[in-house]
Amino acid sequence: MNEKDTEKGGGGARSKTDVSWITDIFNKRVCTTFVEDTFSNGRLCQCGYARDTHHSVALGDCFSAAIVSHWDSAQHSSEQPTDAFGELEFAGAGKRHSYFLRLSSSTNPSGVFEILKGHWKLKQPNLVVSVVGGEGKKKIKGWVRDLLRKGLVKAAQSTGAWIITGGLKEGIGRCVGEAVRDHVSTYSVSLNKVVLIGIAPWGLVQNRQQLVKPEGSFPAKYYVTNTSRETCILDNNYKAFLLVDDGTVGRRGGEVNFRVRLEDFISRQRPGSATIDIPVLCMLISGEAAMLEGLDASLKTAMPWLVLAGSGGLADFVTDIVENVQSASMPPAGGAEKEDGTANMDLKERLAEKLKKHFPAVNETDKLVDKVLSIYQNKDLIFIYHAEQEGADDFDTVLLKTLVQASKHRVAVSTNPYADELRLAVTWNRVDIAKSELFNGNIQWKYEDLEDCMTDALENNKPQFIRLFIENGLNILDYLTYGRLEKLYKSISENCLAHSLLKNFLSVRLNESSTDQQNNVSLYEVSQLLENLLGDVCLPFYTSVFKLGTNSSKRTFLKKTSKVLKENCSYRGDACNHPWLCLFIWAVLQNRSEMAVYFWEMCGESVLTALGGCKLLRELSKLEIETETKISMKDLALKFEYMANDVFSMCYQTKACRSFKLLIRKSQMWGNATCLKMAMGADARLFFSHDGVQSLLSQIWWGEMDRGTEVWKVILTLLIPPICFTNIINFRKLDSVEEEKSALPLHPTSETDCHYSETVFSLADIKNLSEFEQEDSNIIRYPTKGTNFAAFHKKKQPFWVSRWKQFWYAPVTSFLGNVVMYFLFLFLYAYVLLVDFKPPPPDGPAASEYVLYFWMFTLVCEEIREIFIVGTKTIGQRLMLYTQDVWNKFDVLAISLFIAGLFCRMFSWSFNVGRGILCIDYMVFTLRLIQIFAIHRQLGPKIIILGKMMKDAFFFLFFLAVWLCAYGVANQALLYTYDASPSRVFRRVLYRPYLHIFGQIPVEEIDTGKSWNRHCTDNLTLVNEGQEPCRDTSHNWLVVVLLVIFLLVTNILLVNLLIATFSYTFSKVQERSDTYWKSQRYNLIVEYHSRPTLAPPFIILSHINLFIKRNFRKVPSTKIHHFALDLKGKEANQLVKWENLQKESFLAVEYKKQRGTDTERLKQITAKMDGVLKKVAEIRDVDRRLRTLESDMEFCTSSLLWIMESLSQSSVVKPSKVHPSRKAVISASLEK
Repeated sequence: MNEKDTEKGGGGARSKTDVSWITDIFNKRVCTTFVEDTFSNGRLCQCGYARDTHHSVALGDCFSAAIVSHWDSAQHSSEQPTDAFGELEFAGAGKRHSYFLRLSSSTNPSGVFEILKGHWKLKQPNLVVSVVGGEGKKKIKGWVRDLLRKGLVKAAQSTGAWIITGGLKEGIGRCVGEAVRDHVSTYSVSLNKVVLIGIAPWGLVQNRQQLVKPEGSFPAKYYVTNTSRETCILDNNYKAFLLVDDGTVGRRGGEVNFRVRLEDFISRQRPGSATIDIPVLCMLISGEAAMLEGLDASLKTAMPWLVLAGSGGLADFVTDIVENVQSASMPPAGGAEKEDGTANMDLKERLAEKLKKHFPAVNETDKLVDKVLSIYQNKDLIFIYHAEQEGADDFDTVLLKTLVQASKHRVAVSTNPYADELRLAVTWNRVDIAKSELFNGNIQWKYEDLEDCMTDALENNKPQFIRLFIENGLNILDYLTYGRLEKLYKSISENCLAHSLLKNFLSVRLNESSTDQQNNVSLYEVSQLLENLLGDVCLPFYTSVFKLGTNSSKRTFLKKTSKVLKENCSYRGDACNHPWLCLFIWAVLQNRSEMAVYFWEMCGESVLTALGGCKLLRELSKLEIETETKISMKDLALKFEYMANDVFSMCYQTKACRSFKLLIRKSQMWGNATCLKMAMGADARLFFSHDGVQSLLSQIWWGEMDRGTEVWKVILTLLIPPICFTNIINFRKLDSVEEEKSALPLHPTSETDCHYSETVFSLADIKNLSEFEQEDSNIIRYPTKGTNFAAFHKKKQPFWVSRWKQFWYAPVTSFLGNVVMYFLFLFLYAYVLLVDFKPPPPDGPAASEYVLYFWMFTLVCEEIREIFIVGTKTIGQRLMLYTQDVWNKFDVLAISLFIAGLFCRMFSWSFNVGRGILCIDYMVFTLRLIQIFAIHRQLGPKIIILGKMMKDAFFFLFFLAVWLCAYGVANQALLYTYDASPSRVFRRVLYRPYLHIFGQIPVEEIDTGKSWNRHCTDNLTLVNEGQEPCRDTSHNWLVVVLLVIFLLVTNILLVNLLIATFSYTFSKVQERSDTYWKSQRYNLIVEYHSRPTLAPPFIILSHINLFIKRNFRKVPSTKIHHFALDLKGKEANQLVKWENLQKESFLAVEYKKQRGTDTERLKQITAKMDGVLKKVAEIRDVDRRLRTLESDMEFCTSSLLWIMESLSQSSVVKPSKVHPSRKAVISASLEK
């Protein structure tokens, strides 16, 4: 029944098979018995149809017609498959199509509700307002129209309501349609935001035959020639029409019973995860006495009614009997029935008087009085609305209170009288109503009252309510259990990317394990999804829930999970360890911006949490297919990156040393992740460009050496190591570290660090030297307050040992040593190729070439160490991580070419091939220098720009290759009719056109009009033997034209396109080149911090040392974690508290900025104006009351004067004094 599957293009008709289910379910009604209408002289049936339109069977049943005096729809009509349904196009209206369906008055409401939601795709309503009122030519008052436009329609839009009316362009239905039209045009709201549904009698619709088509109309053209108010035409402002057929024509009221049943059915539906049924409210505006039957039937189903007092007609009548008619007190139990009957008779008489007063022209009042009495007995469900007292702006609040009061009568016992009102406010997403009416401090809320509403707010993305509940007593620690967290993940929308990813992991679990376990999403799938998105940045989530260690294999994890899920799943009752973080991740996976930001505000470790959200969103955006969702994910990720950067700025400005701890502290909440590692995984270049991050990296880079040390001094010390014991290089002393925490450097910084001025601490200051081998220690620590530095060095080392380590263990020393030795390696390589490249054995290789081979062997050993020794991951994961770096691919290529060239040069038959490979390999090794200079402040950004331009050049080469092939083949074919030499053809097709671009154009060869001093032949035999063929002169003009076009396109269009592309890339990257460079600088520092101190070829000594440590001494490596500080206990808590304080300061600043924006100022002005308008309305009400009181006083005064005059003229009373005059009373009061 999918609408998209059944549609045909361009508004054409659908086939009957596509919608055959509609005719199987829905029917129309046809008169089966002709009952003569005595007022038509036998021409019409009481159903309204003419005699000629009836079937022969209906006309032939004379006996039934003779004994029947009143036609009844249920007895004298039968059902047949409907013949009018589909889409409706109002001719000349120019608006969207509407839906319509002709159905029997006895149709089951469940099928109708399903077609409204499923087939017609109407959004699930949060409220249904059924408007009943004036019909026909009766004029609706102006203030009623304003109320519908400003009150009802606005409330319907804000609450997501359906509005049900008669759907005809008359009376109250026309007013509601016009109110929706005006609201949409005024506030630029989509028509889909306000759903109007019309329920009208089929026999009353004008030109209904245009809708009849047994196979359905898609669309039906609805033409109306007469648009006067006397006609009953469909209103083009409605979204859907239910045309109820009771077998009559031209009669009103045939749809009433069906409408009552449909409203009652909708009121018992509970959509999805909602905490309440769909509220339905009937609204009475004006109306006629004939509507009493429908009002009574609706009240008997306990449907609440809101009556608009003062709108006239039936509404005023109901208002009168509800407010002014008082029933007699009921007799006590066991009282006389006579007294009860007398009381009822008295009440009926008073109701009959009211009915005669309001409807003097109505006949058969006895029957209507019984209906009125029944209505009066259900007056608890009737609520009177005085618009002139309450105003149209608060109409949504009135609807809320009316439904709440009605629910109190429908529900016998309620734990909290305000709970239903809160559920309605959450369902409508009206946090303003909840704040003003429910959370104003007068109501004491309990946890039980807020629990279900909190779940509703979470699942339906209502962050303002979540904030409201938390502020008013809901404890998140008690609320969020692992079981409830699983339910939240199950509630993720099917359209969300996270839902499909979780389903994929669920299918894997079900396929690899037995089928007798739960097939719902569990925390296992969530853990796998987070591990897939976060990678090796942190340890897996939720492993402790299944009582597993963080190093458990996936197979073990799966087996344990399957075993737990088969059992009672006792973990679901446990509270989450970090509830705000769990909710933050849940919101981020769904790309819920406002909710995720609020959860971030409530989380601890705000910098790391923001970077974690950035990481998750950027990984999700790579998997997202929808462009709009992908863009929103990237925007939210950038927002979190800015938030992390701003909070860290607050921390750095407050206290730098603590902010450095923040960057390298391992977080228990995020699985031992650090801010630096998370930022690197999230590609947070903006965060890395922060001065605080770069200052820490610079301190680590220089180690114990002063950051102002010139590079030439370090290189000189590398060449002559004993210089390190002199004062040519300044080292920092442990004794002065406490003084240097807040001091500025005495020397200017180097060119790579010239923008960082504050020196806080060095690498050795924050390292925990728990092992004597400092080269293996990279777990950065910093002594707490009151800790003596001597405690870190339990064994006093000699000066020459400590100074030697201070110099050689600095990453900058390792880097410069590798640079110097790499230049020597290239020099040796060039020397071998150019001077000392001997023939194959036994004459060669030379001794220098053997040195080169050994050097290359040490490079290979270092690459093997980097892949297989460093880290705790599996070999496959290490290889994948290794190949992600472009420069590692360069290394593999260079080593592979060297091995291939070495193998080929050892044999005479492949000696020249090997030499060529080695020459190419030398180019690859030389290009490897680019990565070395990435650390330089000026060259680093240029390298990034160069890499971006290389990508642009590939697109240019593609277009160039297309033109080269096109022009080269055509030029060769036109100049030479036949050429059997493939090498010659290849040069002339590709190589020669390429040279044309640079101005090398052989005019004598191309232009046959010029002489060509070259021997050629037309003999095919000689041409096949390899001689030069002669040119073909028949197409000389075309060859010249093609040359001109080729040069025009390549030299002007394509080359200038390449220049423009390069210029754009340069200007775009140059703006952020510093940011890109700082991010890459981190990778380089990490790489050289983890490398052995010695450079190739001496690095083999470090490798031997490491081999002995790992395999014989069993010393574990600590370099698998870069820059990690493990804080616990009081120090960790103090750091988290301090970070939260800085976050609060940041939020206060942001709130202040937001308050100062034009939008917020406009909102404040609007709120003040609303307050002023309310005050003005109150003043008007007081003025109206004073005027009424003044008129009453005047009436009383005149009445008293009349009594006084009458008494004074009467002889009954003999007054002793003359009655006081008005003038005397006023003068007496003035004297007082």
